[in-house]
Amino acid sequence: MTRIAVIDPALEVRVHGVRELRYDAAADANDDRPAHVRAASGLAMHHGRLVVVQDDASFFGVVGGEGVTAMKLPRGSDGRRRFEVALGNKLDKLDLESVVSVDDELWAFGSGSLPIRDKICRVLHGVARVQEAAPLYARLREALDGALNIEGAARVQALGRDELWLFHRGNTGPRDPGPAVLRLRTHDLRAWLDATASMPALVDVDGYSLGEVGGVRLGFTDAVADGDRVFYVAAAERSPNAIDDGAASGSQIGVIDVASGSVRATMFTGLDGAPVKAEGIALDPARPKRAWIALDPDDPEAAAPLLDVELVGPWWW
Repeated sequence: MTRIAVIDPALEVRVHGVRELRYDAAADANDDRPAHVRAASGLAMHHGRLVVVQDDASFFGVVGGEGVTAMKLPRGSDGRRRFEVALGNKLDKLDLESVVSVDDELWAFGSGSLPIRDKICRVLHGVARVQEAAPLYARLREALDGALNIEGAARVQALGRDELWLFHRGNTGPRDPGPAVLRLRTHDLRAWLDATASMPALVDVDGYSLGEVGGVRLGFTDAVADGDRVFYVAAAERSPNAIDDGAASGSQIGVIDVASGSVRATMFTGLDGAPVKAEGIALDPARPKRAWIALDPDDPEAAAPLLDVELVGPWWW
């Protein structure tokens, strides 16, 4: 059964502030780090700090107050931490598109859109290590019966379950059936990553239809759980596949009821009303009904914007 997002006119996303994500420290050539967060592809709250993952730079941005610090991830095979067309190494990136807090760890997932991206980066106490996860990604592709592009991850702890939801964007090409959520038990996945148990079985695969913008299908780009609700962002991007960028036609923010599977949503634009590509979402535990949304400018020379937003209306109905 495909779960269909229904546009709810009672839902609103009100932007209260915008900031560019620039590091406190200047660019560092030795670390291969630019002066700013580039393609902000996912957000997570971890021990009271907002963490930003980037799909084309091997750094986490850690946001605290007005500052942003950089957490280094392992270098790529060519020794670089920046990946882009101009450097000739875009296809070498891990393509970390999502990040989720799991107890004391952060887990960031490669998209799986190429074999080199079948990786999971685990961070514990500021130390990052990249784990090969090709067998898991092969199982996810088998479950979808096609190509894969994981762009969001959320840990759902509600209604007697503890699951990790992996959000397939649904933009891998004409044969892609559309957005989907692949569900695993968190404990089973952790045990496999720790090499103490066999490959985790999938709990289920849920298909979604989020609608279109200008004839371009919306697909998941990030998600976060809050009790028995899962909030997501989605984007419509004019691209022929999951590897090449395209112009953004629009974005959507929605909420999934874990119990019933019902989905309600609203469309989302920039302050000037222009289309944006929303790539990350995190809720602020200190401020009810407030959240952060990260945008991806698709420009390595531009700092990614972070929006401080209020979820107005019956989001928690």
